[in-house]
Amino acid sequence: MAMTHQRRLYVAYGPAGAVGTVREIEDGIFAVTMAGADAPVGQYEGIGVAKNALVSHLRPGSDRPEFREH
Repeated sequence: MAMTHQRRLYVAYGPAGAVGTVREIEDGIFAVTMAGADAPVGQYEGIGVAKNALVSHLRPGSDRPEFREH
């Protein structure tokens, strides 16, 4: 029996709504895209690293967003 890997998608929500996404593009590799952007800001190994990368692209002083898996 063949096993398939379902790609994961997380949406980051701040006080005013969605601020970006973290999408698994390969096993363990995640692309970070900020809300309103046409292209990802980068690709990162590991979900924790990708979430931190998204946070680093927010305006200084922004609260850490809530990440919800979709």
